[in-house]
Amino acid sequence: MKITFQMSMWMCGVFALVALGAALTAFSGLSTITDPAEREAAAGFGLFWTFLGVIAVVFGLLSWMITRGKLGKLE
Repeated sequence: MKITFQMSMWMCGVFALVALGAALTAFSGLSTITDPAEREAAAGFGLFWTFLGVIAVVFGLLSWMITRGKLGKLE
């Protein structure tokens, strides 16, 4: 099965929304956690999902640039 650049752009967008939503959920709950070890683990969880979201955005932008011909002609 081949995935087109346009399809990968949309898939990256959906994954980025899910990942950044998970990061937002993790960061918004930090103030309610009283145990320092659990707070640090939740912050690490949030940073991990933020990293995944940023990577998805970068690959989505790269796919968008390829479909628009900004990185050279499609063959």
